[in-house]
Amino acid sequence: MNTRNTIQRTLVLETVREMHNHPDAEQVYEKVAAAHPTISKATVYRNLNLLAEQGAIRKICTSEGADRFDFRTDEHYHMRCRLCGKVLDAPDKCTAFSLPRAGEDFTVEQINIELVGLCSDCRNKN
Repeated sequence: MNTRNTIQRTLVLETVREMHNHPDAEQVYEKVAAAHPTISKATVYRNLNLLAEQGAIRKICTSEGADRFDFRTDEHYHMRCRLCGKVLDAPDKCTAFSLPRAGEDFTVEQINIELVGLCSDCRNKN
């Protein structure tokens, strides 16, 4: 498979790096298309997945709704508001438990932990 860098891939990568709100693919497409109206939705979606596979961005699979994308590629966890769907980075201290990294029979390549609750905005509304 050809994984050369393209102008479109660079646009998608730069857009995700500028957006610090864990956007979904549609939000990334809307922002890229606003500046480059000839780019197709399929191109943006394809490049988001490729960039995530390459480790340039992080794909966040949520239990509800569309996958999100994160410019931060370091190991960290996420919190999702059950009312508005906002995704936030969990505090760094949110690593109170230990999970295996590698074993004789299995090598862990990725850990997805989703903390679900209420964001401060939704909590204050109720």
